[in-house]
Amino acid sequence: MKKAGYKSLDKDLGVNRREFIGLAAATGLLLGAPWVWAKEQTGRKVPAKPKTNIDEAMKAKKIKWSIPGPFPGKVVRVKDERAMKDGKVNGKVVDAMFRRGLTGLTGKNPGEAFPLFFEKTDVVGIKVNPVGAGLISTRLEVVDGVVRWLEENGIPRKQIVIWDRFDYMLKDAGFTEKRFAGVRIEGLQTMDEAAAEGKRDNSRWLTPKGHHVSEENFDKNIFYFADVDGPKTKPYLNQHVFNGKYSYFGKLLTKELTKIINIPVFKNTGNGISMATKNLGYGSICNTGRLHKPLFFNVCTEVLAFPCIRNKLVLNITDGLRGQFDGGPMPVAKFVREYNTLHMSTDPFAVDAVCHRELVAERKKQGVRVNEHPVYTEYLRYAQKLGLGITKKESIQYVQI
Repeated sequence: MKKAGYKSLDKDLGVNRREFIGLAAATGLLLGAPWVWAKEQTGRKVPAKPKTNIDEAMKAKKIKWSIPGPFPGKVVRVKDERAMKDGKVNGKVVDAMFRRGLTGLTGKNPGEAFPLFFEKTDVVGIKVNPVGAGLISTRLEVVDGVVRWLEENGIPRKQIVIWDRFDYMLKDAGFTEKRFAGVRIEGLQTMDEAAAEGKRDNSRWLTPKGHHVSEENFDKNIFYFADVDGPKTKPYLNQHVFNGKYSYFGKLLTKELTKIINIPVFKNTGNGISMATKNLGYGSICNTGRLHKPLFFNVCTEVLAFPCIRNKLVLNITDGLRGQFDGGPMPVAKFVREYNTLHMSTDPFAVDAVCHRELVAERKKQGVRVNEHPVYTEYLRYAQKLGLGITKKESIQYVQI
């Protein structure tokens, strides 16, 4: 990409060069932005879907914890205008919202709800979305409430891991061991931003033998296969660890975590959304840049079908204290609003179906031209066909508190 391209985007998006490089890596912008891809689909035939190993994933046995969980198709939305005002979060209000949401979802008080999701021996991974640090990233106070609930019910902080794909993004968004004392903070991979910007050589991320320093963080035995090759370039490897046709799951998911709580942010990606399923679909594996154009939304369904997510993901909390209705998945301040909501469900596809409809309504309200082509929601219907969730509007139980 030419240098001038970076400058024009920096100016338009209101982010600095460092932020742009990092966000581009996380969202796939450098390899064809997903919102641009989605826009293109309305004017031409959708490309044929490449072969994947979804059938292999679906053969795995379901267990009692498997999605869509104990409350398939049930989504609870909690709203409290006091939660966030002028960018300041009231942690006590957010904590109360979370607990009201648990009760609305389960019909039990928070303590009684705990054993529906966890055992005291569990190692719990909290998947956050740190993209757009401070502006549109997962709020620290939402995570505070979740950690407090886990700890109250017998899971010590040493058994809790706050994680994302990129380590430096976690730090930028405030997810540090100092802020969350006793909780492990884990990025599946590192990326050398300065090397991506051309400010230094590749020695900090590339070993003398030509391997990414994060290779050992991924499980070569558990992977999402798609018949699409990743570019064989050093910039691509810097961002994605591997190229080729395999996207490996992080060992954190395959070997360490026993349960996952998913806390995405309420935001768009073009005419689609970047919420519960995308937070895990693109955040759990490497070598994702190759997947955006041929498989974009399908990845959000198929990656979640693998047992290391399907049998461990027990709760989804979409953080809408502050949300973004346009310009996503990258942060654009002029499209950000305070919505003061949390959407909660054991069913990641049901909560995305609800949030997609709400975001479309918000985009229309804000005067954005909306394209409601089925391509933006086909992955949700696909998930229902696979038995991974409930997505038909008439089949969803929607509770508003």
